[in-house]
Amino acid sequence: MTTYSGITHRKVQVQSNFERLAFLFMRLTGIGLIILAVGHVLIQHVLSDVHNLTLEVVAATWNAWGWKVYDMLLLAFAIPHGVNGLRNILEDYVHSQQAVKVINVILVIFVVATLIWAGFAIASFDASAVLN
Repeated sequence: MTTYSGITHRKVQVQSNFERLAFLFMRLTGIGLIILAVGHVLIQHVLSDVHNLTLEVVAATWNAWGWKVYDMLLLAFAIPHGVNGLRNILEDYVHSQQAVKVINVILVIFVVATLIWAGFAIASFDASAVLN
């Protein structure tokens, strides 16, 4: 009589730590984006008159550092979140490891350059030049 233990052994390839962190990053920035983007829409398009949205209104809003920080957080969550989603999609279709590495380097350069450029534009916006 033979006995069957019911145990099977198989090897499972565990994803790299980077992919786990990217997964967690997408979830956390997604929650942040829901809060920030819904807040932005409510404040800019529901509580304020959408037909009154002009450069002067934006200048008056960005005259306060709190709104600049709010918009920088929105930017800092949205750009990497979207590019990380693009990276995941591209890795589904690009099968060469070398090409994936090149794409990842290009995407990182794009994210860093965009965050620096746009963050500098928000931080250095001179509201007095518009409001006078």
